[in-house]
Amino acid sequence: MAIIRPDDKAINTAAEHYGLTLDDEARREWPALIDGALGSYDVVDQLYADEATPSPISREHTVPTASENPLSAWYVTTSIPPTSGGALTGQRVAIKDNVTVAGVPMMNGSSALEGFTPSRDAAVVTRLLAAGATVAGKAVCEDLCFSGSSFTPASGPVRNPWAPQREAGGSSGGSAALVANGDVDIAIGGDQGGSIRIPAAFCGVVGHKPTFGLVPYTGAFPIERTIDHLGPITRNVHDAALMLSVIAGRDGNDPRQPDSLEVGDYLSTLDADVKGLRIGIVREGFGHAVSQPEVDDAVRSAAHSLAEIGCAVEEVSIPWHLHAFHIWNVIATDGGAYQLLDGNGYGMNAEGLYDPELMAHFASRRIEQADALSETVKLVALTGHHGITSLGGATYGKARNLVPLARAAYDAALEQYDVLVMPTLPYVASELPAKDVDRATYITKALGMIANTAPFDVTGHPALSVPAGLVNGLPTGMMIIGKSFDDATVLRVGRAFERVRGPFPTPADRSSHSAPQFSLA
Repeated sequence: MAIIRPDDKAINTAAEHYGLTLDDEARREWPALIDGALGSYDVVDQLYADEATPSPISREHTVPTASENPLSAWYVTTSIPPTSGGALTGQRVAIKDNVTVAGVPMMNGSSALEGFTPSRDAAVVTRLLAAGATVAGKAVCEDLCFSGSSFTPASGPVRNPWAPQREAGGSSGGSAALVANGDVDIAIGGDQGGSIRIPAAFCGVVGHKPTFGLVPYTGAFPIERTIDHLGPITRNVHDAALMLSVIAGRDGNDPRQPDSLEVGDYLSTLDADVKGLRIGIVREGFGHAVSQPEVDDAVRSAAHSLAEIGCAVEEVSIPWHLHAFHIWNVIATDGGAYQLLDGNGYGMNAEGLYDPELMAHFASRRIEQADALSETVKLVALTGHHGITSLGGATYGKARNLVPLARAAYDAALEQYDVLVMPTLPYVASELPAKDVDRATYITKALGMIANTAPFDVTGHPALSVPAGLVNGLPTGMMIIGKSFDDATVLRVGRAFERVRGPFPTPADRSSHSAPQFSLA
C-alpha cells in the first residue's frame, strides 16, 4: 500500500513554509530522497490496515423530522441497548456529537466533519452501555464545539426549552436541552471553556466538569489536549454523582489522565451533613461588565442559604480569577489552531489512542468547507495562526507557564474554604441572533459569557453548575468549585443546596404556570 507522494509543487510549498531555498540540483535530488523516507510511511500504512484498523459496524439511527425535534437538539436518534446491567439500568442517555458512537454518524456541529461515521465507541460510551444505559442518540453541539451559545451548529440553532426563541447555551447545548425537556434522563457533555456548565445554567439543569483527567477523553473530538473534559449533564446532583461513578477512571489510552488516578466514592457521602463546611464566595466572579445584577443577587442569596444548614459562608478575593480567563484564551486560541485545525483534532507528540480515520476525513473536509466554518472557529484560525507563526508560539508558552500561578491562587483559597462559589454565567439565556447578525455581535454572543467558566478548564479544578433560581422567569446557575480530585465534596455541597432550595421547576412547569415560587431574585 503506497501513500501519495508529493509532487514538485508540494515540495516547493513545504520549502517555502520552512524558509528553505532549493536550487536546481536540490529540486532534482529531493524527490527521490523524500520517496525513500516515505517508504516507512508505506509500511506503517500497511501494518495499520492489517493489524489495527477497526472493523466497521452499523447501528440503526434516524434523522428526526422537525416535528420530532422541535428544539433542534438531536443530530440523530438511536436506541442502542446496554451491554450489561448496572447502576444506570433503565436510563436513556444522549451523547454529545463530538463523542464517537461506533456505526452512528458524527458531525461535531460542523460541515467540516459531516459524512463521517466512526468505528469505535468512545471510552465513556462503552462504560455507559456496560452500566445499563441505553444510548438514545447524538445531541447537537456547536461548530467544532467553539461557542458558548447555541446558534453556530451547521444543522441550525439549538433552542432553549424554557423559551424556544432563546439560546440553550453551548457547546453541549443539545445535551442540556434534551435533559431539561425530559427527552432523556442523562447526557454526556464536553467542556473546554465551560461547555457543560454553560448550557446547564441556561437550561436549568445540573452540569459537572470533573477534575481534569478524571474522566477519559478517549474517542471524543479534541480542541486542545490540556483543557479537554467530558462529564455529566443531569436533572439533579444525585444523577450527576451516579453518572460520574460510572465514567470516571483511567482507561489506559488517554495521556490527560495521571498514572496514579484514584476514583473517589461520589455516592456514599453525597447526603452527608455539611455542617461546618466553609464556603467562599469569590468576589471577582461578580459584577462583570456584562453581569445582570439580578443574577449576581440570586447566586449570592443561594450561597448564603447554605448557612441555614450550618455552613460558614463568607466572601473571598482571588484577583488571579480575572487574569485566568486571559491565560485560558491564549491557550485555547493558539492551542486550538495548532491541534484542532492544523493537527486535525488530535495533533501529535502525545501517547494515546488516535482516530486516524477521523483525522483524514477532517483534514480534507475542513479545507473544502473552510468558508462554512463558524465565525468563532475562524477567529481561532486567524488569531492562532498569528500567535503560532508571527509570535512563534511564545505567548502560548508564557500562558502555560502562568497556569501554575493561577492554579496556586485558587488552591490557596481552597486551603481556607472547602469550596468556592460564584455565578456560572453573568446573565440568563438571551435571544438567538438573526442569521444576518454582524460579525462582532456574533462573536460577542458566542463567547461573551465564559469569564467565570473558562478559568477552571485551564486550572483543572472540578466545577459544578446547579440551578440557583429563576431570574425574570429563566434559570440561572451557581458554580461550585473544589480541590482537584475532590469532586465528591463539590457534589456533596451541590446536593445540600438542592435540599435547601427545594424542587427546581422544569420548562413544562413554566408553561403550565405551576412552577415552584422562589424567593431568589
